[in-house]
Amino acid sequence: MNAAARPPAMSDVAQHAGVSHQTVSRVLNGHPSVREETRERVLEAIATLGYRRNSAARALVTRRSDTLGVVTPATALYGPTSTLVGFEEAAREAGWYVSVATVRTFDGKSMRTAVEHFLDQGVDGIVVIAPTAEVARAVAGIDSPVPVVMISSAPDVPTSGHVHLVGVDQRMGARLATRHLLEQGHDSVLHVAGPQDWFDARDRLAGWRDECAAAGIETASPLVSGWRADDGYALGRMLVAEGVPSAIFAANDQLALGLEHAFWEAGVRVGQDVALVGFDDETGAAHYTPPLTTVRQDFGKLGRMAITILKDLIDGESVEHRLLPPELVVRASSVRA
Repeated sequence: MNAAARPPAMSDVAQHAGVSHQTVSRVLNGHPSVREETRERVLEAIATLGYRRNSAARALVTRRSDTLGVVTPATALYGPTSTLVGFEEAAREAGWYVSVATVRTFDGKSMRTAVEHFLDQGVDGIVVIAPTAEVARAVAGIDSPVPVVMISSAPDVPTSGHVHLVGVDQRMGARLATRHLLEQGHDSVLHVAGPQDWFDARDRLAGWRDECAAAGIETASPLVSGWRADDGYALGRMLVAEGVPSAIFAANDQLALGLEHAFWEAGVRVGQDVALVGFDDETGAAHYTPPLTTVRQDFGKLGRMAITILKDLIDGESVEHRLLPPELVVRASSVRA
């Protein structure tokens, strides 16, 4: 094979840039000791020649595949989907490839099958998006020779020594939402809760109770529901018939959307007759009628945090469980004009 027929090699980049093979390697691996002028020259040579790193050859030398496995539930719900997108983007920025396994039934057999699938690919680490207790139990039971990071909100998730936790502090978010409503002068806050086998729903309910207790307010029983706007709409119609409270904290934005719809149909003014707060700040929440006060989760930052933990684990460093603080976004649905 002549030189023109083969793909460019690292040696071709070195020759074109007038540097050593080792310098090209350092640039490709982000080594800090390379001068910026030299780095730019090497990157220009890479672009000019169309050089692509030989991942298979590199894996033989470094014993790393630069690939991470992600196990995620088969759901289109906003939280798990946004978590997957945030993690994939963070992994790509850090130079890792991502292989995804979508699982519908989280039992020991399904989890072992997913892990074995990733190990056959030689992944450097595994991430499990674990929104429910079922997923967490399955993760705790796996035996993996590579680090495992579970993205989940609950700090009391049962994990073994090789499983590490990262997530958003859902209890804090619920407390921020509830505190905001109480600070608007409401004597009580009704909570429309999500399904209690989900850690997010469980923690948001606990945070609502914690904040009410801190304010010395007795809580009525929450209305436990699903996650869909249809669920919120059905509960909204029920509240219209039985009596709409002055303030409601809904466990996610879709529930809040359904509530807004039911209240609008009945002539109940959100922001005036009832204050409403959601959770997630999903795309479009600022364009509800009225715009929805909600709790924002930074999924991009969550993904970067998971990548940082994986890097540390792969490098043999010790890490602690980490929870990312959420942010309250105040809009017209909870504040009287």
